Amino acid sequence: MNATVTSPTVNTQVASNNSIKANAIKASFPVRRMDFEFNQVPEYWMNGSAGLTHFMTALSALFPDGEKFFVDSTRAVRNDPKLADPYMQKEISAFIGQEAMHSKEHVGFNQSANFYGHDVKGLEKKTNTVIQTFRKGFLKVAKPFGITQEMIDLTATTALEHFTATIASQLLRNEEIQIKMTDETMYRLWMWHAVEENEHKAVVYDVFETLYGRGPKAYVLRNTALVVAMAALFCTQSYFVYSLLKNDNKLNAKELGSIFKYGYSLKHGIITGMIPELVDYFRPGFHPNDHDTNALLARWKEKLGFNTH
Repeated sequence: MNATVTSPTVNTQVASNNSIKANAIKASFPVRRMDFEFNQVPEYWMNGSAGLTHFMTALSALFPDGEKFFVDSTRAVRNDPKLADPYMQKEISAFIGQEAMHSKEHVGFNQSANFYGHDVKGLEKKTNTVIQTFRKGFLKVAKPFGITQEMIDLTATTALEHFTATIASQLLRNEEIQIKMTDETMYRLWMWHAVEENEHKAVVYDVFETLYGRGPKAYVLRNTALVVAMAALFCTQSYFVYSLLKNDNKLNAKELGSIFKYGYSLKHGIITGMIPELVDYFRPGFHPNDHDTNALLARWKEKLGFNTH
């Protein structure tokens, strides 16, 4: 009886070749380290408007703990055998890297807002409280149906990533909002962040579908997560805006009017502009890449000097 014997040297060479091939695979987007300096950012950097500045600051207060939650939720599942594909792993790593940089830069800006006496640090803590309350409360309701904490966290991340990619694309398209960002540092911060949210908008969704598929259970879970996440996000961000305005003695018709005009009006509103794309999430067979932002990103990467990738 003849047997084929493979030498240890051959096995080592095969393993080495596989490793080289895996290392040659790159993610479809890079991790950029920006290192913004916020020392010279004025208090009301949105064209002198307290209302618009606080609206954006309220969003920024959500990001450090929110994006940490995204990273933790994705890391918790990345070693699942279903996600072993090297390209998928590279995409996950790049997603985590980008989100970590976003969190870092928004922490820096939030600290600069604290310098002016706005308690953004306190709002960041409230963000974490909201996240933990909802994720644990959701588990109590969903656990009898075989839903785990990992599933809840990843599904919430999938829904919130759709929100961030959608508001980001609106920022990149809404010239009236861009014009109001009269401070160059903050303009570049938000446009950089918006570009990267669209670069990685499909990563967590692809992770979710790879793990849980497109069946009825996955469909109901992701749609429920979007409804709950949007309600929590709207209430939390609105409360943050109210708190910042009230503590700044700027809670008046003028500032609220500017927020309504550029946030919620039909003609100018960045939030109302998001509605069609947000609602499309409920469509069976939806995928983030159904909304093609490649040309939009190409224009902005050239404008911001991101031409190396």
